Amino acid sequence: MTADDISVPAAEMVIVGHFDRAPGYATRRPAGSPSWLVMWTQAGAGLVEQAGASFMAGPGDLVVLAAGAAQHYRVAPGAERWRFWWAHFQPRPSWPGWLGPYARAAGCHLVAGVPGALHERLDQAFRRALRDSRWLPPAGSASVAASTAPEPPRTDAGVAAAGAAVAGSAAARELVLGAVEEVLVLATASARHPGEESGDGKGGDPRVGRALALIAAEPGAPHSVASLARAVALSPSRFAHLFTAETGTPPMRAVRQARVRHAARLLEATDMDVGQVAAASGFVSPFHFSRAFRQEYGLPPRAYRLSRQVPHTTEI
Repeated sequence: MTADDISVPAAEMVIVGHFDRAPGYATRRPAGSPSWLVMWTQAGAGLVEQAGASFMAGPGDLVVLAAGAAQHYRVAPGAERWRFWWAHFQPRPSWPGWLGPYARAAGCHLVAGVPGALHERLDQAFRRALRDSRWLPPAGSASVAASTAPEPPRTDAGVAAAGAAVAGSAAARELVLGAVEEVLVLATASARHPGEESGDGKGGDPRVGRALALIAAEPGAPHSVASLARAVALSPSRFAHLFTAETGTPPMRAVRQARVRHAARLLEATDMDVGQVAAASGFVSPFHFSRAFRQEYGLPPRAYRLSRQVPHTTEI
């Protein structure tokens, strides 16, 4: 079964596929579709129209169309092809919120300009979704090693030659939705929101934002002004000045604050001793850690842990 056989997919269907279409390809659904649709463009361009919005989708663009609005998408005028992954699905509750900033119209979203470093990972997620749509549980025999159905033949572009597949079991549907969720998380967390390219300064300098993200992602790493500046392509002096002006805090103080916050979470949630917490949070010694922690929280680490413990109660 291919998408060409399913002009309007049923709401409960989870379908994933890959198309490489020439000029003249078009899909029109005047009454919309009961399922949502995601399309990830690899090459060429498509022209998408839904809910009164009209826009081009090129390489690195993710389009997500909600159910219920008239759809019309096709190979863009002047484009030689449109090569794209796609999937029909019902969204999990959190997904519309992630997509909200990228809405072009009601239920019509364009996540444009996903960074090139993520393109292969999104491609892999869709490949996995196509493979998992055919997932079968182990047969229970030691002589049967494979737990999935055989993969379809692959084209020169490295994608499955089969146009599409319907996830046939509940387990297969959940596996495909997991891959779609990965695609949405990566795309919406990394692409620019509409308007950020305007240069109005309201969103802050993206280089400072990137440095803050690096610190938050791994506070225990051996960050320095030089390493953070190098990561955002600035000189150390320019970076330190810009960071302090944007945040009101010098870079290394921000690193120390992030390390202390990380340590506080470990003290609250684990039974690691203070030395282990210090090392995991990037401090060179327990003494240095204890002093920094007291400066931020007003308590030494052990006292902080005791203050966060919930007292046990005895029922009579």
